[in-house]
Amino acid sequence: MELLEISAALEAVLFAAGDSVELNRIAKVLGAESWEVRQAAEHLREEYENGKRGIRLVRMEDRVQLVTAPEYAQIITWALEKRAQPRLSPTALEVLSIVAYYQPVTRAYIEQLRGADSSYTVAQLSERGLIAPCGRLEAPGRPMLFGTTEQFLRVMGISSLEELPPLPNVASGEGIDELQEAIDAAAQKEQQMTMEGL
Repeated sequence: MELLEISAALEAVLFAAGDSVELNRIAKVLGAESWEVRQAAEHLREEYENGKRGIRLVRMEDRVQLVTAPEYAQIITWALEKRAQPRLSPTALEVLSIVAYYQPVTRAYIEQLRGADSSYTVAQLSERGLIAPCGRLEAPGRPMLFGTTEQFLRVMGISSLEELPPLPNVASGEGIDELQEAIDAAAQKEQQMTMEGL
């Protein structure tokens, strides 16, 4: 392989990895000599630095990684802080609330409370890092238990579950009114935060 081909393959691997990768591993995969991959890494490093690019190639002993250029750190911070998180659907908020208040819970328990299939929503919340498996229930079939994560606390702006507002007593008409007021207030707050973020 030529230097430019090795450089392009190295760049692709490092971009896809998002982490450091051993040079010897890349050489083995490409069928190239270690010195050729090291030369390609040096070529990329120089190209990024001299070309006024937003990324850099750093070498850490026998590993290399793509990182952002330090001179763009403040711009990256500003850009990523302004990025709006995708909103959760009402169904996802409902499932997340059940997990938050009744954890650890099984998917079957969530579905029993909701009266609807929740497998997709549970998977979606798990993928977003808001809930995670936290064990298995000691029952036939040993179903998975779910609980909230540190990401859930960050998103909610709280440091512990004790900071969650208490659930109103929905057995009475007043409790249902209280719950509706809380839902309306939360929706209004979310709308206000969305408007301020624009």
